[in-house]
Amino acid sequence: MKNLKMKAARAGKDLSQDDLARLTGVSRQTISAIEKGDYNPTINLCIAICRALDRTLDELFWPEP
Repeated sequence: MKNLKMKAARAGKDLSQDDLARLTGVSRQTISAIEKGDYNPTINLCIAICRALDRTLDELFWPEP
């Protein structure tokens, strides 16, 4: 499932995939794969992404009902 919430939050902070990757210590390809729904990140990476984007786990990673 695509993570459009994460992509929108990243864009809202005017960050590129590369910027977010640097902030979270992963590759740009990993960020791209998460946004495309091709990669399921670890909880630690989810937390790092949430911190970088000033969002909660629920806001970025909880599926819509």
